Amino acid sequence: MFGWTGNFLQVDLTRNKAVAEPYDSHLALSLIGGRGFAAKILWDKLTPGIDPLSPENKLVFAAGPLTGLGVPNSGKLVIAAKSPLTGGYGDGNLGTSAGIEMRKAGYDAVIIKGKAEKPVVLHIKNKVAEFVDAKDFWGLNTFDTENHLKAIYGRSAGVVSIGPAGENLVKFAIISSQEGRAGGRAGMGAVMGSKNLKAVVFEGFDDVPVAYPEDLKELNAAGYREIMTKPSYAFWKQQGTMSTVEWCQENSALPTFNFSEGVFEKADKIGGFAMEKIKVGNRGCPNCNMMCGNVVKNSNRNESEIDYENVAMLGSNVGLGNLRQVAALNRLADELGLDTISLGNVIGFAIETSQKKSIPEELQWGKYKETRDLINDIAYRRGFGKLLGEGVKATAANIGHESADWAMQIKGLEVSAYDCHAAPAMALAYATSSVGAHHKEAWVISWEVKFGRKSYSEEKINKVIEMQRIRGGIFESLAVCRFPNTSLGFELDWYTKYLQAATGKEMPFNALIYVADKTLNLIRAFWIREYGNSWRREMEIPPMKWFKKPLTTGPLKGAMLDLAKFDGMLKKYYAKRGWDERGIPRRSTLQKLSLPDVAKQLENYVTMSD
Repeated sequence: MFGWTGNFLQVDLTRNKAVAEPYDSHLALSLIGGRGFAAKILWDKLTPGIDPLSPENKLVFAAGPLTGLGVPNSGKLVIAAKSPLTGGYGDGNLGTSAGIEMRKAGYDAVIIKGKAEKPVVLHIKNKVAEFVDAKDFWGLNTFDTENHLKAIYGRSAGVVSIGPAGENLVKFAIISSQEGRAGGRAGMGAVMGSKNLKAVVFEGFDDVPVAYPEDLKELNAAGYREIMTKPSYAFWKQQGTMSTVEWCQENSALPTFNFSEGVFEKADKIGGFAMEKIKVGNRGCPNCNMMCGNVVKNSNRNESEIDYENVAMLGSNVGLGNLRQVAALNRLADELGLDTISLGNVIGFAIETSQKKSIPEELQWGKYKETRDLINDIAYRRGFGKLLGEGVKATAANIGHESADWAMQIKGLEVSAYDCHAAPAMALAYATSSVGAHHKEAWVISWEVKFGRKSYSEEKINKVIEMQRIRGGIFESLAVCRFPNTSLGFELDWYTKYLQAATGKEMPFNALIYVADKTLNLIRAFWIREYGNSWRREMEIPPMKWFKKPLTTGPLKGAMLDLAKFDGMLKKYYAKRGWDERGIPRRSTLQKLSLPDVAKQLENYVTMSD
């Protein structure tokens, strides 16, 4: 095989055992890698209905066939497990040298099960796996953990770790790397903590074999040059995703006061131009020449890496208009190992619930110290923070008082940073995302603003599906960053060329779309298998706030979603996907995607349509 190592590493923490497991080329060609491998591994090897925080859950680190080969923006690693936050499939990609080192060590995926008797660090060095006592690391934040481990194993080692939030099983704890890179917002850090696994250190020394090394080298160099010629490149280098603050403010999509509004009176204080005034550098993933991490000096005089999502969710969504303070909260979340998107949601929810007098806690918008203290309480499971650490859906269920209406989540995952009072297509993208309400699979709102926000048209449904196939299917399985394409217009045919040079296999774009549909349907089947007959279409209806409480300010004052029209849109989306009105894949759909065994097993859990 070229482009793939042909091996997975099976790790059992209960037995302190690690065994290499070869896989055949058919799996590589049918699912490519990354998310495709992760979904297949979890479908095949996970017992349905297990507790996500039990030793039976499996934590998967999966790379793609381009990882570690010098392809532009290819320093990505997919992390997946059954989600403790949603009860369904959970994953996230993480920019880290750990994926590159894992591949150089000889593995396309590492599959971890069991629970160590005491906290451990898993050290994988080529063909040897070592289980190291982590008593000196347990309790450390993610920055200190990685720095201490690199002092032991060398700066070139790839390290992923959890912070106190993961150790304390906060349901939206993430896995961290490189002081600010984070992945797995559906609770992958909690899964890692439940296994008493503090960190994984990867060291590899072998090159991944490729079919046409000289061709790949030339393509890589040409790709980097092409990216730098794009018209938006210079401005991207200045602001990265931070310019989205101004864009969302202009278009009434900036989440404000727990997604109650789409504009924020202090938006200019937390936007891209405000960021430039305090910026001291850039950070990015390996193999990247369009680094999206803007490094600023925060209010504690420490460096903090910020981007749009964490600034919007810890800024406007909680009413905080001081960028240095927002940056300090973001660094605190990174150190503790908390997902900033879900964190901004649960805090916004808590403040709104307090303002409505539905809880005894007295919380206010825009209070830095109060918010900072609440973040620590969440990570360490103290007081009200213990409940908030369960996520906004569970918190609302505990509180009652119709608080579910302003609990901003879909399928249990908190909504990321785009208000959808006037964005039906973006709401559909959230509703049908493979992991819950996440934007990465179909950031359709920019297109929607350009071509019309009011309609619930078939064209919008088609656009969501198109984006999901490319962003959630192809990029996630190749395990490369989407930003060159989605933000700068780097053409998609580059990736088919890279793939052919690496693997020697000609895989045209339509073949990659087929793999994308196969992967996304396999993930959908995972959800259905876990929920069984309790699965229903209502799980994919966005939060009621967007349907019941119109915007009260800004250029789109009065806007809100129409529930009947949205439900009709969702049904049409299902039909186009080849699913029934409940959102369950039809037998014929799974057959067309070469998933007959999946259909056969799914019949044991739900009634299926032909």
